[in-house]
Amino acid sequence: MNGFVKGLRDGIPIALGYLAVSFSFGILGVKYGLSVGETVIISMTNLTSAGQFAGVGIIAAGGSYIEMFISQLVINLRYSLMSISLSQKVDKDFGTPARLALGFAVTDEIFAVASGQKEEVSKKYFLGLATLPYFGWAVGTLLGGLSHNLLPQRICTALGVALYGMFVAIVVPAVKKARSVAVVAAVAAVLSCLLYWQPWLDISSGFSVIICAVAASAVGAAVFPVAEEERS
Repeated sequence: MNGFVKGLRDGIPIALGYLAVSFSFGILGVKYGLSVGETVIISMTNLTSAGQFAGVGIIAAGGSYIEMFISQLVINLRYSLMSISLSQKVDKDFGTPARLALGFAVTDEIFAVASGQKEEVSKKYFLGLATLPYFGWAVGTLLGGLSHNLLPQRICTALGVALYGMFVAIVVPAVKKARSVAVVAAVAAVLSCLLYWQPWLDISSGFSVIICAVAASAVGAAVFPVAEEERS
């Protein structure tokens, strides 16, 4: 159980951040005409912040299934890259059911914490890591849906800042240990700013994340190659 307990402990900051962000989603879902139960079910079956926020907007606008499918595919395509990358770090006991659970539960923050482990990721560790964030996301959605008329919109929007603070807490310790991580993070940040502020391209946030991740990883692989004996 040591791996499971360690995963639970590592998942506490993620769960707290998700509690704040999903609170805003719960308010938005009810505001757009969904019931509290429907909004919570969306959170429990999707676990993707950007995709869910975009999805309820399409529902509120009366969009088609095709529009919903394309938007979710584009926004959440980055999770396929994360799942493939993380699947190379799991131990030999990580069978097909566990890999399916990994594909469902992986998020930006869970991926960052799991991939930052020095040792291989076990089933027990990943289960512990994903448990509290999953329920934190669902509970936050429930609380937001129940209190949608109690808080002003500015406060609800400000709750989303917790997610950025959580990213900083994940990246900074790794940056202090390795200059390569700092370079790759800086490259990704610069590319993200360029893609966001450029006036001639219309790129969705999902594709932007993929482009930045692949490009920054390529730079890291070229500038800081891992020796074969170190990989072994």
